[in-house]
Amino acid sequence: MAYDAGMLRFVIAELNAKLTNGKVDKIYQPSRDEAVFQIRCAGEEHRLAISAGGNGARMNLTKLKTENPATPPMFCMMLRKHFQGARFAGAEQLGFERAARLTFDTHDDLGFASKKHIICELMGRFSNIIITDEQDKIIGVLKSIDFTTSEKRQVLSGMKYELPPKQDKHDPMSDAVDLRFFNKLASEADMNKSAEKFIISNFSGISPLIAREIVYRAAGKCDATLGEASRELTEKFFSTIDSIKDLRGKPVVIKNHEGIPIEYAFTDIRQYGRDAQVEECESFGQLIDVYFGERSRDERVHRKMSDIFKLLSNAETRIIKKMNLQRDELAACDEGEKYKLWGDLITANIYRLNRGMEECTVQNYMSEDYEDITIPLDKRLTPSANAQRYYKKYNKSKAARVHLTEQLEGAQAELEYVYSVLDSLSRADGEKELSEIRAELYHSGYASKMKNYTEKKQSAPSIAKYLTTDGHTVLCGRNNIANDYLTTKLADRGDWWFHVKNQPGSHVVLVNKEGEDDPSGEAFTEAAEIAAYNSKARGGVMIPVDYTKVAKVKKPAGSKPGFVTYSTNWTAYVTPDEDRITKMKQK
Repeated sequence: MAYDAGMLRFVIAELNAKLTNGKVDKIYQPSRDEAVFQIRCAGEEHRLAISAGGNGARMNLTKLKTENPATPPMFCMMLRKHFQGARFAGAEQLGFERAARLTFDTHDDLGFASKKHIICELMGRFSNIIITDEQDKIIGVLKSIDFTTSEKRQVLSGMKYELPPKQDKHDPMSDAVDLRFFNKLASEADMNKSAEKFIISNFSGISPLIAREIVYRAAGKCDATLGEASRELTEKFFSTIDSIKDLRGKPVVIKNHEGIPIEYAFTDIRQYGRDAQVEECESFGQLIDVYFGERSRDERVHRKMSDIFKLLSNAETRIIKKMNLQRDELAACDEGEKYKLWGDLITANIYRLNRGMEECTVQNYMSEDYEDITIPLDKRLTPSANAQRYYKKYNKSKAARVHLTEQLEGAQAELEYVYSVLDSLSRADGEKELSEIRAELYHSGYASKMKNYTEKKQSAPSIAKYLTTDGHTVLCGRNNIANDYLTTKLADRGDWWFHVKNQPGSHVVLVNKEGEDDPSGEAFTEAAEIAAYNSKARGGVMIPVDYTKVAKVKKPAGSKPGFVTYSTNWTAYVTPDEDRITKMKQK
C-alpha cells in the first residue's frame, strides 16, 4: 500500500484547495479509530475522513457515508466540544513524514478567538489522532501512550506535543539532498544490493511501491541491483521527488484482471505491465475511496460482528456435539429388538431353566435355520424375572428411540436456525442490521451469552429494494426479523414470494403492479436470481429457487424467526449475475 509521505502531500494540497475557511458542521466517529468531519465551504459540503487504524491509516476527502453508532464515543464528544462550528484554516505536513497538522480557527473556553490543531499521525499501528492548542499542548488524544507503552515517547493530555523520533534516514525534500549527495551515497553502497532497498533504507517517506517504480523506470525491472540501475537511477529518483515537490502527480489505482484494487499511487505505475490495469481517478479523495471503500466497510462490519459470530460458532459446535451423542444413543437403541427376542426365547423355554443359571443356550425359532443362541442370565433371578428384565430393556430402548428422534429433529431445526442467522450475518453491511440480528438472538434465548447486551428500541427492519429491468419492485429481507416482517406484514397476499430451496437465505417478494395479474417472465427470473444471490447458495450455478403466492406462505405459531411453511409452489433454476443484481439494487 502506498499511503506514504508523498501521497499525504497531495492529499494535504487537496484539503487546502477545497476546505480553507470552511465551517465544521458535524463530527462523527463511526468506529473506534476513525473520525469524520463534515465541512461546508463555498456552498459545498465535504467530508474529511481520518483513520488511525493499524491496517490502512489514511486521511482524505471522502464521499462514502458510514453508519454511526447511536451513542457517540467519548473522543467524538471531545472533538465536537473543540471543533464544532470551527473554521478550517489549513493543513501542513510535518516534515516529509506521514504526519499532518490541521489548523482550525475556533474559540477558547472564555469565548476568545484561538487556534486549535488536530495532528494526524498515519504510521501503521502507531497511528493516532491528537488534539492540541496553539502552544502545542495536548488537550485530547485518541490513543494515550504512557511509560508502560513506550519509553521513548509519551502522548498524554497536558503534555507538549512532540513528533515521533526520527528514523536514521534522509529527507528527500531537503535542499541538502541533491544529485551530488545521492551519487555519494550510491557510490559508498554495495553495488550488488537491491536498488529498492537502497532507496527505502536511505530516504524517508517513500513507500516500497514508489521505490520499486523508480527502480523499474531506471532499469526495466523491479528487482534490479544498485549496479544494474545506477545509470538512470539518480535521474528517475529526482524526477519523482520533483513531481512531489511541484505537486505534479495524478491519482491512479491499480486493479487486477478481476477489477479488484491491489495498489494505488500519486504517479503512473508501469511495473505491473499487462498483469494489471491502471485507472486514473478524478481526485486523490476518490482514489482512496476506491481503494479502501469496500475493504474498510468490510473490516468495520466484521469487527462489530465478532461477538455474534463467536456466539453462533459456539452454538453450532455445541449442537453438532449434542447431535452426535444422540445419534450414538439412537444407534444403541437397535439393541432393543435383541432384548425383546431374548425375552421371548427365555419365556418359550422357561420350563428348561432354573434360578442360578448364568446363561442358557436355546434354539432361535425366529431365524431361518433355527440356530442355537446363547443368552446371558442373572443367576440371582428366576427365569421369569430374567425375561421381564429384558422386556424392560426393550421398552426403555423403544421409548428412548421416540425421545431421541424428537430431540434430534429439534436439534436439527436449531442448527438450521443458527445457519440461517450465520447466513444473514455474512451479508450484513451495517450497524442497523447487526443490531437487528442481536435483537433476534435476544428473543431466541441467546441474550444470556452476549456480554453487556441491552435490548434497544428497533425501527422498521432492514428491507433491501431492487428494481427489475421492466420496472417491477422486488423486496428482500436482510435477516430473519426482516424476513418475517416482509412476508407476514409488508407483502400483499397477491404478491409473489421467492426463497432458495432447502438452504438458508432471504425472503424475496416480487410486488405486483396495480391492476396487473402477474409480472412478466423476465421479472420472475430476476426475482429468482435476487433470492439465489441473497442466500447461502450465492456463487453457485443453476440454483433451485421455490416461488409461490404470498397467500400460500404460513408462519407456524411459536416457530423461530424466519421460519415459514408453504405449499403449491414452483421451482426455478437460475444462475445469478452479481453485476446485474448490483445495478438493480436501489440506494
